[in-house]
Amino acid sequence: MAVRKQKSKEPSKIKTKLKVDDEVIVISGKHKKARGKILAIDKKRGRVVVQGVNLRKFFVPPTQENPKGGVMEIERPIHISNVMFYDSKAKAPSRIKMGVDKNGKKVRIAVKSGKEID
Repeated sequence: MAVRKQKSKEPSKIKTKLKVDDEVIVISGKHKKARGKILAIDKKRGRVVVQGVNLRKFFVPPTQENPKGGVMEIERPIHISNVMFYDSKAKAPSRIKMGVDKNGKKVRIAVKSGKEID
């Protein structure tokens, strides 16, 4: 009798060259052409939270700290494939490649302008 391996139920982590505080531009979806900084990256689910993009209303009930309650707007995550690094020197979206600087240290380079990101 052959024994079959069970597939892991956990999704694999997404590999990305984007980092928190990078400026990105949304390249597809409802918020196309919107720019903002990355606030958080969830590599397990492949999602990013971008400042000012995909805002959702959140109704806050009255509490002792906030007796009136009210409505808050918070950013919700979008898929990482829908954003691209924004190169401020070239003023256009750009891919990121890895390179080595003069000291032999690994750095990120914007493909569009050829400039170091870090």
